[in-house]
Amino acid sequence: MLKIGNYNTLKVIKMLDFGAYLDGGDGKEILLPLRYVPAGLQPGDELEVFIYHDNEGRLIATTLRPKATVGEFQFMKVKSVNHTGAFLDWGLMKDLLVPYREQKLKMHEGRWYLVYVHLDHVTGRIVASARIEKFLGNIPPRYRQNEEVGLLVADETEIGYRVIVNNAHWGMIYRNETFQRLEKGEHLKGFVKEIRDDDKIDVSLTPLGYQKVDSLAPLVLQALETNHGFLPVHDKSDPDQIYALFRCSKKAFKQTIGTLYKQHRIILEPDGIRLAGEE
Repeated sequence: MLKIGNYNTLKVIKMLDFGAYLDGGDGKEILLPLRYVPAGLQPGDELEVFIYHDNEGRLIATTLRPKATVGEFQFMKVKSVNHTGAFLDWGLMKDLLVPYREQKLKMHEGRWYLVYVHLDHVTGRIVASARIEKFLGNIPPRYRQNEEVGLLVADETEIGYRVIVNNAHWGMIYRNETFQRLEKGEHLKGFVKEIRDDDKIDVSLTPLGYQKVDSLAPLVLQALETNHGFLPVHDKSDPDQIYALFRCSKKAFKQTIGTLYKQHRIILEPDGIRLAGEE
């Protein structure tokens, strides 16, 4: 089934001077304009394309990759505003409309906004909404503790960073557990700590407990090998120095080097750590 507003792998039906027609199923032929046709493309070949509507409302294909697909949140910049609404730069020839009814506050040209991309239930066309709350928390959060999830940084608060988890739920990364500056619109990976009673999710940027040790140990050993068997960092080092090297908290680093020491794989010295057997 054709997925409008997303990527589809379609077969080439025929080649013409102005592009290629792709098989959209149910008798639909979808044009891939000539500017996007890869060299050597032939009838019968399959190609991954993004499907959306052109200015006339016809389905059209492109090999360009938009900044967000249907079902995703993203920060985008307003290119223009008219009587219909605001038009966002989403990386395609045709800008993405945010109708006035989908704006929390009036949008202004040149500014960036967090929006959700979806199919309008009336027109069937791809639009965006700045009323993001209505698209979050609509399904129960069924995550396991320590499960890896995708995050989008939405806002900064006094206690930390509000994030969108897997394009479906609100989450929080607490400031006292963050060892780097996060920016609005940044995409990163995180790990589920806890699902609260209000179905919001506490998230960590590093795995929890000793799974964290398992993921950090190879990084520490590789760094030691790269630096001739010695690193001038230890359990008394500044947390910022540890984070700069390993992108982890001081607690996680201490657990890791403690485990490696017990395994006789490293030696603890007053000014750093050394690979066992290195002089």
